[in-house]
Amino acid sequence: VQLVESGGGSVQAGGSLRLSCAAAGYTYSNACMAWFRQAPGKEREGVATIDSDGRARYADSVKGRFTIFRDNAKNTLYLQMNSLKPEDTAMYYCAADLYYHNYAYLPPAFVFDRERFPYWGQGTQVTVSS
Repeated sequence: VQLVESGGGSVQAGGSLRLSCAAAGYTYSNACMAWFRQAPGKEREGVATIDSDGRARYADSVKGRFTIFRDNAKNTLYLQMNSLKPEDTAMYYCAADLYYHNYAYLPPAFVFDRERFPYWGQGTQVTVSS
């Protein structure tokens, strides 16, 4: 399994970025995918997840600003980030859950549990200046 993120960079507050994650080595369309982030001195936290049915979940801190979506034909996961804030500054990672196909009726604490994701990309840095 390979996950390669791209699209990070530096942007001013209020700006936008789109992250991409190219996946290989498994049946991408069947897997649940997620974006996590980790700021210096903080734990890695879930940002957004999307299951094989396209059902998306978001952390409260990014609802209404971030959109997760996937292109199964290209084996690629995306995170569109709008209205960025300095507190969004972090290393962003994509992760794959090959065990579950959908997250219907599962609680957020379960869906965003980073310990359940065995596969991770190397990360891409996002820096938002005020």
